[in-house]
Amino acid sequence: MSRWPTEKHFTSWLTLSPSNKISGGKVLSTKTRCSSNRAATIFRLSAVNVGKTNTALGAFYRRLAARVGKAKAVTATARKLAVLFYNALRYGMAYEDPGASYYEERYRERVLKGLRRRAKEFGYELTEVGAAAGVS
Repeated sequence: MSRWPTEKHFTSWLTLSPSNKISGGKVLSTKTRCSSNRAATIFRLSAVNVGKTNTALGAFYRRLAARVGKAKAVTATARKLAVLFYNALRYGMAYEDPGASYYEERYRERVLKGLRRRAKEFGYELTEVGAAAGVS
């Protein structure tokens, strides 16, 4: 794995990262390149199958598939799997899946934090419905 200095180089070689075509400061295209790389094909097949599991990666795939479509979700999940694979081989990192419920909870916290920040920018404050009902 020393052939690729970072996981970004590895995912680029697999053609799982976007190919940003920029001209004059304007982004013309950010599609992933076409490839007949067998490793990329295996990662894509793995991504489709992991999307059917009750894991954090499965929850990631399902959330993305609902938002941007299955094709882009497959590529994004395949890239995540490739990064995990690279880190496992290069650094001996072990992966322990936290589970889908943990992923969903963290996602919910991220969304709420963003909503609170945006509300604060507009001069509002968000409160939970349960907390507001208990005060009345």
